[in-house]
Amino acid sequence: MKDPNNTRDVGPRVGTPLWLYLAGTTAAGGALLAGSLVWLGPGDLLVLADRPLVWLILCMVVLGELRPIATPGSAGDDGAPTSLPFSFALLIHLGLPAAGLVQALATVVAGVARRHAPQRTAFNAAQYVLSLGVADAAMRLFHPEASVYPWVPQGAELLLVGLAGAAYFVTNLVLVEYAVAMHERAPLHTVLGKDIGQRLFVNGVLLSLAPLVVVAMTHSIWLVPLFALPLAALYSSATLSVKREHQANHDELTGLANRKLLILRTQEALSEARQRDLRVGLLLLDLDRFKEVNDTLGHPTGDRLLQIVAVRLTRSVRPGDLVARLGGDEFAVLLPQVRDAASAREVAARLRVALAEPTRIDGMDFDLEASVGIALYPDHAPDFELLMQRADVAMYVAKEHRTGVESYSPHKDRNSTDRLSLFGELRRALVEKELEMYYQPTVDLESGRAIGMEALVRWRHPVRGLLEPHEFVPMMEQSYLIRGFTHEVLELTLAQVARWRREGWRFPVAVNLSARELLDPTLPDVVAAALRRHGVPPEGLRLEISERTMVAEANAVAPSVLALAELGVPLSLDDFGTGYYTLARLNGLPLEEIKIDGSFVRRVEEDADGRTIVASAITLVGSLGMRAVAEGVESAGAAEEVRALGCRAAQGRYFAPPLAAGEAEEWIRGAVRKDDRGVPGGHRIESS
Repeated sequence: MKDPNNTRDVGPRVGTPLWLYLAGTTAAGGALLAGSLVWLGPGDLLVLADRPLVWLILCMVVLGELRPIATPGSAGDDGAPTSLPFSFALLIHLGLPAAGLVQALATVVAGVARRHAPQRTAFNAAQYVLSLGVADAAMRLFHPEASVYPWVPQGAELLLVGLAGAAYFVTNLVLVEYAVAMHERAPLHTVLGKDIGQRLFVNGVLLSLAPLVVVAMTHSIWLVPLFALPLAALYSSATLSVKREHQANHDELTGLANRKLLILRTQEALSEARQRDLRVGLLLLDLDRFKEVNDTLGHPTGDRLLQIVAVRLTRSVRPGDLVARLGGDEFAVLLPQVRDAASAREVAARLRVALAEPTRIDGMDFDLEASVGIALYPDHAPDFELLMQRADVAMYVAKEHRTGVESYSPHKDRNSTDRLSLFGELRRALVEKELEMYYQPTVDLESGRAIGMEALVRWRHPVRGLLEPHEFVPMMEQSYLIRGFTHEVLELTLAQVARWRREGWRFPVAVNLSARELLDPTLPDVVAAALRRHGVPPEGLRLEISERTMVAEANAVAPSVLALAELGVPLSLDDFGTGYYTLARLNGLPLEEIKIDGSFVRRVEEDADGRTIVASAITLVGSLGMRAVAEGVESAGAAEEVRALGCRAAQGRYFAPPLAAGEAEEWIRGAVRKDDRGVPGGHRIESS
């Protein structure tokens, strides 16, 4: 039978409704068995104990309890026990005292053999006795002659046996599934309806054998063991069928549900939620840095880690929740019932805590972390496909922002309707030359001279106006258009660099590169060809690489980074401090410049910690022979602070916002920023 206590045989807390139900059922079954034995009397009990038939049936029932016929979706030791024909035959032939005692003893023996918890074994024995008691009452109530033992039903009496069998099945089903429903916090009718056709068929077949066993008993008890052969065939056939069904719906490596079963269970949960006005939660979970484990230690170690993850996730979810593996290091957790987003976040936090426990394999310690995305029905999506998509969006937001857990938010969805519409127009933007480059100067804080420019792309959309990079560049990076986009940005930028160099402005102009662009092995050749085409020397271009890219794809992008450095193009590490790239790893990289992220620079005016962080970065960057550039300088005070900390260069709106090419030229030629404090930002900016 299903375990109503717990999937891990840990009993419910004392005093809970489930505990009270299990205790009450166990007490009722024990009382019924004790009462029937008292009614039988010691003398008749000794007569029963002296009959070889009773001991033979006991052996058959024990074996049957150890070999239940599982149905699809049931656990290994759940299902209809093949002991049923023998215990029910004993009920017909010798009555409830004999059948109840034999069944209870067999259940205890089987429970000990399987190492079931005592409370589970006691409940199993009690519910069997109660079910047999109801069946016995049905037979004796409608046919008092059946109380004369031994009884062998004949002719129309078989209809009475069928009625008793139905009473047994219904009683057993309700007793067990009510406990399961309480454990899983699911409606009773939902639990009762699962695989009801299959269970009715299997139990009907087993119960129909009972009269034949009775007939065999009356002729020769040695005919009874022959029933083990057809039951063994039925058991093997059912086991093979369930195994095939399990393989079709479960992941081979971890044993978790696969995508097919996840879809089925989610659809069932959504149907139930629509009827009862409930929420359904779907959590997508992706392990952080798991690729490094596979690449460094090999797939066998990675597989063992995934198996550990599967066990921890399964032990951390609530009864009735479903854990599935979608492939690779991506998992899903279905919450068929969830109160609100806060409750779903609690589950997600519990999963992350479970995974964070140190793991030791082959003498090595591993710290597992995961990013979790949450989507709810009906708050975020009406069906499985959209629920999955939006949980996936939330998961990538959590991974990108390193927040650990994120619920779906439309304004963070790069695949919203507006964004998808915009995506369809990207190709036209490249063909129609709608991209424009804006330029923001980098300033020498001592001399006030412009020592460089950063090229920032904009999209002059015919309807939506001028679009910022964050509104379209991420979509471009995910599409097949990325190579054409890179080509267009280089063409526009280098054409402008060539014009400025003809006017005597020799500073380099920086272009940002994404991970997707750096993963393209042809990138160095594309850059070299563009430089030749516009007659710009390599030092006229600077390429900026995000620190997050170096953290996430360091090994993969290394060939392109080294090839660009050999080409003579200066390289800059952008957004330093946001990707947890250690300062010690900077040594040996072909970098000329480190740009300290504006989130740190803005703190230099606010607190001592901010100044300490920036000062440490500037000192170490300088000791490695690289130039530190402070990004995001928005005030004269910040400019003065970073200059005092030893930073030689800065960039930000205090000096100039991103400017169109013509405005940038005017700014270079004669723009003057006034500053009463006299810091370099107030100096005339000259060409270097």
